[in-house]
Amino acid sequence: MVNTARRGSAPHDRFFRNIVDGMRNAVIAIRRDGSMALMNDEAYRIFALTRRDDDIGRPFTEVLRDRPDAIRALAGAFELSHLPNRAELRLKDIDRVIGYTLSQVRDDRGEAIGAAMFFKDLTQVEQLEERERLRDRLASLGEMAAGIAHELKNPLAGIEVMAGLLRRQVPDSKDAQSLLADIISEAKLANAIVVEMLEFVRPIRLEVERTELSEVLHQAITLAETKASRGDISVELNMAPNLPAIDGDRHQLCQVFTNLLTNAFEALDGKGVIAITAAVAAIEDRAFAQPPTPTVVVDVADNGPGVPAELTDRIFNPFFTTKPQGSGLGLAIVSKIVDAHDGRIDVTSSPGTGTRFRITVPITSAAGWFK
Repeated sequence: MVNTARRGSAPHDRFFRNIVDGMRNAVIAIRRDGSMALMNDEAYRIFALTRRDDDIGRPFTEVLRDRPDAIRALAGAFELSHLPNRAELRLKDIDRVIGYTLSQVRDDRGEAIGAAMFFKDLTQVEQLEERERLRDRLASLGEMAAGIAHELKNPLAGIEVMAGLLRRQVPDSKDAQSLLADIISEAKLANAIVVEMLEFVRPIRLEVERTELSEVLHQAITLAETKASRGDISVELNMAPNLPAIDGDRHQLCQVFTNLLTNAFEALDGKGVIAITAAVAAIEDRAFAQPPTPTVVVDVADNGPGVPAELTDRIFNPFFTTKPQGSGLGLAIVSKIVDAHDGRIDVTSSPGTGTRFRITVPITSAAGWFK
């Protein structure tokens, strides 16, 4: 490279200052000799770097040494005959995606005295696009699965009916009665799995309204008692005072907590404690410099046998279950409903210490925007 600008020369530096006047995007400018001419606050934030007083004038490769992908992009600014007017760069180490353009900075004689990179953080845009692509793929898969499930329901119902009729014809045969009872039981189980599969693959359509979580939780406790034996299990409900209503689908949120409580009843096997707590929390997103998001956090914790560590990462996977008669779709549906509310669900568990599910949902949700 030929040095056509001296480091710190005022006339040339005015070129670099001018290119960021009024700019709200991130920008980095370098001189022809490879020294840093300017780097604005947004660039430091996106690259997750800390500004140093002596950064201006240092080799840009030193300032950006923790971001080698950005170094490679800038280094080509003087060598490419056609600079990209828009390109994307994935910074895997900080899990960011940026969209950038490169421009050469020229003086009054038309000589290239430096180069500038203008860029924006596209991480959230990429995440939303990927979320939409995933939903499109799941929708296509769901249509196929729904068709298969519908075709299975009729023969399963026929098996159950015919086995029931056959039982009436052989009332005196204990062996036949036992075998036919098993057939009916398995047909009912298969039909229940088909029904849950239909529910899982069906797109989530939320009927969003202002929802009081205290009402949802009380209803979920009542419904869970109809699905599993409570026995001597104590359910402790601790709601924060003045807990605000949230934007959500009352019916589907009730389904979430009913499923979690039913699982807890079954895990405790008639004896133990389930503690339900609900409180307001603010979730900060430092990566994107956004104001904290007000959320409600609900914990459903039991003191049961817990889940082995090697299984906790798989319990939300469809068709994964540790129950002999389980379908493996209950928690997958729970996760899908929570995701539709722009929330998240986390699990903490270990053998002998019990299991805690934490559901975090925003008080004001944009859940209906992408459905």
